[in-house]
Amino acid sequence: MTETRSRLVVIPMDLSEANAFVRLHHRHHQPVPGHKFSLGVTDEANELRGVAIVGRPVARHVDDGWTLEVNRVATDGCPNACSALYGACRRATFALGYRRLITYTLASESGASLRGAGWRCLGEATTREGQGWSVPSRPRVDRHPLQRKLRWEATP
Repeated sequence: MTETRSRLVVIPMDLSEANAFVRLHHRHHQPVPGHKFSLGVTDEANELRGVAIVGRPVARHVDDGWTLEVNRVATDGCPNACSALYGACRRATFALGYRRLITYTLASESGASLRGAGWRCLGEATTREGQGWSVPSRPRVDRHPLQRKLRWEATP
């Protein structure tokens, strides 16, 4: 039996459209308040199959003016949609003159889409001992507080 794969096309998205898709399809995160740019992927029927939202890095010590972060990727499960989005985010970031693109995954996630798009895992993302991701100046609700997170990087 031969499996038919959708031909995916990358499209620009505005933040409200991307956040609406995240609200419906992301497993554990909510929409984001801002972005530098957002992208979507559609299939041959022009149906939206996934989105990516890219913005400034959440971690202040990484926000050097030359780095962007993929803050959200959400798909409806369409094969290759995540890899297409991560690859498109990488190309757009460097076309805009940025020097580095990062993202984070739960350690329980395979990272296959990131590796397929040319990213590399930098290892575990750490916090100060016992502090967690939420701090008084930037409170956060961590939906996976006991799971390790991995940082990924794409460079030109």
